Amino acid sequence: MARIIETIDVDVPVSVAYNQWTQFESFPHFLSFVESVTQLDDGTTHWKVKIGGAEREFTAKITEQHPDERVAWNSVQGKDEHAGVVTFHKLSENETRVTVQLDWKPEGFVESVGAAVGIDDHAVKKDLTRFKEFIESRGTETGAWRGDIEN
Repeated sequence: MARIIETIDVDVPVSVAYNQWTQFESFPHFLSFVESVTQLDDGTTHWKVKIGGAEREFTAKITEQHPDERVAWNSVQGKDEHAGVVTFHKLSENETRVTVQLDWKPEGFVESVGAAVGIDDHAVKKDLTRFKEFIESRGTETGAWRGDIEN
């Protein structure tokens, strides 16, 4: 399994950053590899992604979600094997540290080489920068889900 850990500080309150992250269907606005995310129920999402020219679909189950703290998930259906967690840390009233940890299994030679040389780390870092630009330019979230999940 490859592991990616990236962090970015965003100039919005922790609740705004967290609330935006719960709006999974908005992910294509700032995650470059995401074609679409469909929320199936409070704890299940269906993803269509394009990685290195290869299109994939999978279903992910939220395993833990606590408002203003964390969202964790793992894939439960589809070819991709991955799990991750996004945590939110209040730095001040208007600044939040967002940390993404993603564990995934590269498929084939190209993905294995890409993971080995850090292309996936760079992509996640770039997408976090896009998240920062997206949320800071808006100043507010596009929606919110404040439920709590513990599986």
